[in-house]
Amino acid sequence: RFLCLHEYVTTCLHGMTFLLSQTGVTISLSGNIARVCELTWKGKSALQACFAKKGEGLEKVSFFRDLDYRRQRMVAAQLRSRGVSDDRVLAAMEAVPRHLFVDEALASQAYEDHPVPIGHGQTLSQPYMVALMSSLLEVRPKDRILEIGTGSGYQAAVLAAMGAEVFTVERIKPLYQAARKRLLALRYFQVRPRLSDGTLGWPEAAPFDKIIVTAGGPEIPLPLVEQLADPGFLVMPVGRNRREQRLLRLVKRGGHTQVEDHGAVVFVDLVGAYGW
Repeated sequence: RFLCLHEYVTTCLHGMTFLLSQTGVTISLSGNIARVCELTWKGKSALQACFAKKGEGLEKVSFFRDLDYRRQRMVAAQLRSRGVSDDRVLAAMEAVPRHLFVDEALASQAYEDHPVPIGHGQTLSQPYMVALMSSLLEVRPKDRILEIGTGSGYQAAVLAAMGAEVFTVERIKPLYQAARKRLLALRYFQVRPRLSDGTLGWPEAAPFDKIIVTAGGPEIPLPLVEQLADPGFLVMPVGRNRREQRLLRLVKRGGHTQVEDHGAVVFVDLVGAYGW
């Protein structure tokens, strides 16, 4: 299958520049792209738009292997193809360098379709799960969001890239220290980390427009429900079985709460006064 580009498109492949001429250059792809596309977009966004047309077979594209492309491929093949349609979520996950939130030795796995270990028995969630939970929050610019379970800081960075002010709580000191340093280095100044028991929330900063819990507990902690604004959303994996939870969204509106079930998930344990 072929893609024909009619304008100059400059992109980077391991430090090399490919110039696609105005007369039309045919690029051979080994993936299963269903048709010939004529494009007039410019720069890297042109390639992104091309690849987003068809998610299947992107793993077999034989050129453009750098991390920017892997991130674009992740968005196309793992998120769009599974129905993630929130433009803010997609843009944020394409912008945030996920590979910088894991150990350098695991950077090659950062954009794959599975969680990545970050030490201390914790993981960086699968890209699709980050996208799904972020979508359920229905983030809007200037939202004040409480995150329970900072981990590597990636989820907080995604929410910040969507325009939110993020208050994030981590109970494991080495993870808190590493995430704090990383978020500052990457200039996510609208993220405020804290070392504490996340099941207690952050009372002095409440109320929060949205709350996200990135670990599974036996029930939604009462302090978090109390610290949720009205109206507001709280997203959390919940289950009496530590290895089998349901992804729940609690909606608070008009003084009432309603819980929605968004399917089976498996997360690490939520540890604390209102957790395991």
